[in-house]
Amino acid sequence: MGAALAARGRKVLLVDLDPQGHLTLSFGIDPLSLKQHAYHMLIDDAVSIGDVLLYHSDSGVGVVPTNLDLSGAEIELQNDPIGGGNQVLRSKIAPIRDRVDYIIIDCPPSLGLLTINALVAADGVIIPVQTQYLAYHGLQLLQRTITKVQKRANPGLIVSAIIPTLYDSRAKHHSEVLGELRANYQSVLIDIPIPIRVALADAMVAGMSIDEYDSSSDVAKLYKQIAEVIDHG
Repeated sequence: MGAALAARGRKVLLVDLDPQGHLTLSFGIDPLSLKQHAYHMLIDDAVSIGDVLLYHSDSGVGVVPTNLDLSGAEIELQNDPIGGGNQVLRSKIAPIRDRVDYIIIDCPPSLGLLTINALVAADGVIIPVQTQYLAYHGLQLLQRTITKVQKRANPGLIVSAIIPTLYDSRAKHHSEVLGELRANYQSVLIDIPIPIRVALADAMVAGMSIDEYDSSSDVAKLYKQIAEVIDHG
């Protein structure tokens, strides 16, 4: 999606806040080769976002990469009595906010301090939801966390969009979950389900966006449509 927004002429910065580093890998960056990355940006006052920022040569997207070291950041931030552990990311991205059109923060699949940092720093939340029951249940848990962040740290935070992903139209269960999303989240649902496609995984392995990897694929076209919806607000 970040690459699709960049293709529309927008300045895009992607922040990999997931210790698994899938976003980093998706842009062809070797996590093990990084000397500085998101971990250092979060725990070291002397490291700015500019110190760890890389640019993807093909798409022009800026990337703050990471690796597994980031998993230790939650403990260090939790034990920092002065630094305001849930406010660090917001302060780090503040100098660059006005220089880009979009900052997209890729969060881990958990509701720990890294995700809280992202929610405190964000204006809106875009939630990809697999069309499966457990993922749908997780959406409800995430909403509770968002409500707490709104009350305690970021009253301007909103849910900007929900995007159905890994959709299999042949599976009744998937269709039922999609129906629940349509019934209960109509105001924020981008009703452009992303189907399960091997090409998405292959693009990641190749270190390319799906548009670069196979611009004629249906998923590439769907992400362009989603980017258009998001870009138009």
